[in-house]
Amino acid sequence: MKASASHLQKAQAVFDVEIAALQRTRERLDGAFDAAVKLLEHTLAGGGKIIVTGVGKSFHIGQKIAATLTSTGAPANVLHPSEAMHGDLGLLRPGDAVLALSYSGESDELVNLLPIIKRTEVRILALTGNRESTLARHSDVVLDASVAREACPFNLVPTASTTVALAIGDALAIALLEARGLTREEYAGFHPGGAIGRALLLKVDDIMRTGDRIAAVLRTATVRDAVIAMTKAQAGVVVVVDESRQVLGLLTDGDLRRYLAGGASDVQTRPVADLMTRNPCFVRTGRLAADALAVFQQHRFDDLVVLHADGTLAGMIDIQDLPKFKIL
Repeated sequence: MKASASHLQKAQAVFDVEIAALQRTRERLDGAFDAAVKLLEHTLAGGGKIIVTGVGKSFHIGQKIAATLTSTGAPANVLHPSEAMHGDLGLLRPGDAVLALSYSGESDELVNLLPIIKRTEVRILALTGNRESTLARHSDVVLDASVAREACPFNLVPTASTTVALAIGDALAIALLEARGLTREEYAGFHPGGAIGRALLLKVDDIMRTGDRIAAVLRTATVRDAVIAMTKAQAGVVVVVDESRQVLGLLTDGDLRRYLAGGASDVQTRPVADLMTRNPCFVRTGRLAADALAVFQQHRFDDLVVLHADGTLAGMIDIQDLPKFKIL
């Protein structure tokens, strides 16, 4: 469907407002952000958890922030202020930290909850657009999430403000992740399902082709030998190795087509070493499948060599195999 120019202009204007809001937020980041990360880090180190609360759109943004924190190894729960007044306050324990979201900082449900929260001996981190608000005054650390204007023509619909709140939440989660030294393997452990988990849990050893499924020839082989080896292995590439299986180069079916299209007539006798690509990209055994995927995405080729620690050929990864393992 073709969008009208006016709709596109309106969409671009929304992007402009929200991008400008994010840029201003980035520019005013200060020591309060560092204090916020340290507050959360101290909470988790002491066995506490993070409780995220808010009302309306702030609650929904808080749900996403809590999910991101939890998925990166920082246990976080969501507490709705209304439900808190009817039993859910049992979620709070001394030593926890409350991340409270309210643009005005004056939401009745949240303001009424603050004195009760403080009696539980928890620390409060406010994410608000009003640094003089009741929420800000009752908080240990205040993060400024104010925006010049919302993206709607009435300057009322939470748009730029929710985008800023979400970005600050992401920044907190990533800064906390790095401060706590979360490893990629630990992150993978939180995501056993889906493409993320598979890419971060599977090793290249699990997905590479080995044995008869690899086309490999010695450097003394001819181009004809290479074609025969590729045909037997049903592969689109042949690996050229020396007598000790050290990898010297690759010759792809695309290389062969270009060679033949150029009018070559010596395919029977031409040494494969003359046409191969030397020093091909590779990954080592034991590396994550995600590492191989990153190489594929960076270099845009179809086959990747896997080497043992001593540099000898271990296997080949064909990009066409990745969907089978559901990591692409």
